[in-house]
Amino acid sequence: MTDKVRKTDAEWRQVLDPERYAVLRQAATEPAFSGELYYNHEDGIYRCGACGAELFRSDTKFESGSGWPSFFEPVSEDAVETEVDTTYGMRRIEVRCAACDSHLGHVFPDGPQPTGLRYCINSCALDFEQADAAS
Repeated sequence: MTDKVRKTDAEWRQVLDPERYAVLRQAATEPAFSGELYYNHEDGIYRCGACGAELFRSDTKFESGSGWPSFFEPVSEDAVETEVDTTYGMRRIEVRCAACDSHLGHVFPDGPQPTGLRYCINSCALDFEQADAAS
């Protein structure tokens, strides 16, 4: 892992629109079924909406019915970090971008094989780079 992306709160506010700032920097959640990447079925890479780090590949995305893009594994073991989240009287595992510490969503143990995990990620926390655009 390279050096962490560090910005002040004012710098994050300058580079992120209000919805992205609320989700990525304040751990808000976008409404279910509202994000455009929930419906995305193109081949490519999902990147952090704050710093651009690679997070998930399209071939790990699956239809969970949850209302948010869901993946069964990150692009690499060190792409994301997790920590216990006890907000709202629940115990969940929060998923953060390992490069910039931005909130992405949560991971649950009810996903498909081979991992059995469901990374439930806010659509507005992601940018998508289509495979054709990368070549």
